[in-house]
Amino acid sequence: MRALTAAAQHMSGGGDIPPVPVRGQDEIAGLTRAFNTMAANRAQLEQARKAMVGDVAHELRTPLSNIRGWLEAAQDGVSDLDPALVTLLLKEALVLQHVVDDLQDLAVADAGALRLSVEPLPLAVVLDQVRAAHEPRAAQAGVTLSVSSGQVTVEADAVRLRQVLDNLVANALRYVPAGGSVSITAAEQGAEVVISVTDTGSGIAAQDLPHVFDRFFRADRSRSRSTGGSGLGLAIVRKLVEAHDGSIDVTSAPGQGTTFTVRLPGHVELT
Repeated sequence: MRALTAAAQHMSGGGDIPPVPVRGQDEIAGLTRAFNTMAANRAQLEQARKAMVGDVAHELRTPLSNIRGWLEAAQDGVSDLDPALVTLLLKEALVLQHVVDDLQDLAVADAGALRLSVEPLPLAVVLDQVRAAHEPRAAQAGVTLSVSSGQVTVEADAVRLRQVLDNLVANALRYVPAGGSVSITAAEQGAEVVISVTDTGSGIAAQDLPHVFDRFFRADRSRSRSTGGSGLGLAIVRKLVEAHDGSIDVTSAPGQGTTFTVRLPGHVELT
């Protein structure tokens, strides 16, 4: 008990503590094991919090430094505040806005405050909208974008479902070379609707697969944020899918492409 009391006092001051030795099999031993588990979980959460703060600072630092540098150059007369410079400043401001918006979405989801307007949605209509939105970019990249759904209806929030699919398709298009393809398919499986986004891109290494939904994780760290996004898109996708009482998983192999599979509740006709 004295060891537990000392450890609790030390932890209340914000310090990390080693596990308290467990002796015997009585109630005190059970309490000690529970305390050690709590302390370990707290340490993991604190480590994740520090990493999150560092990642946010890293994501915001580059666009802010660019904006400051260009404005200082204009102020010193080194460069003119011409339309080209204004365009560059706007681009960096949009990067900042994108990161802040993504962080806001995650904060709302973490707080369990996502407001969903769930209704029966014909997936053929939704997927046609997604294809129309991304087809120009796909065509420019020389990538074939196709959809297939049949007469499938899903219970979902229209805006949030579009956000999920837009993120997945945009992410796929980043990694598919010219001549490749991205396909979106939907089908009913029992009481669920399964939506798959499959690409013929470079694939994801086995050691990276468990981390693809982690915040700020990028499998290809050589890609700049202009092509790799904020690093928050897939974390947001998972939160949005879970808010619909659904699930998402990923399968991939290097050189063979990637498939993200979303499972959502199907539409049940009331009789």
